[in-house]
Amino acid sequence: MNPVPASLPYWRLSGFYLFYFAALGALVPYWGLYLKQLGFDAVQIGQLMALPMATKFVAPYVWGWLGDHLGHRMAIVRLGSLLTSLIFVGVFWLQGFWALGLAMALFSFFWNAVLPQFEAVTLAYLGRRVARYARIRVWGSIGFIVTVVLLGMAVDRQGPAVVLPALFLIYLAIWLSSLLVKDPHPQPVPQRQPAILTILRRPPVIAFFLVCFLLQAGHGTYYSFYSIYMEQWGYSKTLIGQLWALGVIAEVLVFLVMHRLLQRFGARRVLLASLLLAALRWLLIGWFPDSLPLLMAAQSLHAASFGTFHASAIHLVHHYFTGRHQGRGQALYSSLSFGAGGAVGSLYSGYLWTGQGPAFTFTLSATLTLLAFVIARRWIVDQLQQE
Repeated sequence: MNPVPASLPYWRLSGFYLFYFAALGALVPYWGLYLKQLGFDAVQIGQLMALPMATKFVAPYVWGWLGDHLGHRMAIVRLGSLLTSLIFVGVFWLQGFWALGLAMALFSFFWNAVLPQFEAVTLAYLGRRVARYARIRVWGSIGFIVTVVLLGMAVDRQGPAVVLPALFLIYLAIWLSSLLVKDPHPQPVPQRQPAILTILRRPPVIAFFLVCFLLQAGHGTYYSFYSIYMEQWGYSKTLIGQLWALGVIAEVLVFLVMHRLLQRFGARRVLLASLLLAALRWLLIGWFPDSLPLLMAAQSLHAASFGTFHASAIHLVHHYFTGRHQGRGQALYSSLSFGAGGAVGSLYSGYLWTGQGPAFTFTLSATLTLLAFVIARRWIVDQLQQE
């Protein structure tokens, strides 16, 4: 890795990402298996898996508005992390659909407040060095890999319920790591800056958020049912965890060179390539679940469907939303893509999974992603012309 300037709290920022995405490494691959063990059907699993996504539609913007106006983003991050840990304790005893759904909605409301604010903090520390974002974010991918592999072996031996104590400990670690990061010194804000609604009305920004929504709607099937799908085809929990990890290993490798890709090709071209490769990924998973080599190839495309797409999207948000709009820009990106898009994806996949089958559902995911490509190619630009 290239040396990081001493003024940047590299390891403290990286440590937070490590634990935050370790939580995703426990929740995303194995929560569906836990819900299946509790006896929920595909529709109920899709609905419950949509809840964290739905709260991500509301929570980031609420907390982003507070962060932009109060300025103390790390206080929001600490509060959100602590309340997530405390509320999650209730999940140990709640197993009914409505009770568990309420607990999931509550703890995810605070958990989803955390990341967009921390992204704004990281970008503030980076300043003009935004291309180095991927070098910090890569530690989140490493946390995901370690968790998904170790927890996969634990689930094989002890069952999906082992996810509960693992998640609780990781949530506590997120809170503890947040205590080590201070708010950066405030950056000078332009005195004359257009209202955020002026930015949101611009066609490239509308197109950008629609593209992010469609891509994450395509991911909904994967996040909700990939582990269940692989289990149905006879793959062990350990191998399923390794397949998840393979995808994130590919993501790590691309993060290491992401700054060069952005500098050479620009965010728009990287985004377009990511969308095409994401569509290919869903088709491979949906139509060739019996071929381990093709599944491995599909998982390696996570480097594009998440890695390069996310890094280029963060880059675009940073340029579209400047000054006092930075926090709400990051919040909108999280809300409309991972929140609204992810929720819609989880819901439609739950309803289609049993009736239409996995191949059809993953093909629909690919279709939504190709539609996103068409929109991005027509309207997205690398940087807005500021008024």
